[in-house]
Amino acid sequence: MAEEIVGRPERESRPSPIDIHVGSRVRLRRTLLGMSQERLGDALGLTFQQVQKYERGVNRVGASRLFDISRVLDVPISYFFDDMPEGLSETPISGPRGRVYGFAEQQEPFNAGVDDNLTKRETLELVRAYYRITDPAMRKRMFDLMKSLAPADAPFEAN
Repeated sequence: MAEEIVGRPERESRPSPIDIHVGSRVRLRRTLLGMSQERLGDALGLTFQQVQKYERGVNRVGASRLFDISRVLDVPISYFFDDMPEGLSETPISGPRGRVYGFAEQQEPFNAGVDDNLTKRETLELVRAYYRITDPAMRKRMFDLMKSLAPADAPFEAN
């Protein structure tokens, strides 16, 4: 048994790029929902520090935990692997017989066709504030005001 331990390569001390990506997707979705780390932790039976470590990629998210997170955040599990950095999803998989490539088919990302500007914090805060206006007539006037401030024929570009 001691020989097996000696023969195993030690895990690197820095987080895997995939763990970092999955964590950033957890953070993005949690933020989109306006949910705190503490609230997500409570829903999962974790402390906010554990959620923080998942989001930074310091702690690897196990399959059952990822399943739980996907249910709490109301997204399919594939959401956490969408928009992987270029080349990261094509890297070989390490296994006992060396490095091999996966056989998975190319899939369309969860947010395909979604404008990146829709996921910005400013946009989210604006939408949340808009829906906090309880008077429907006032909300309609705000909507009309915002539309009138922007040129109708200009393409959408955010800074």
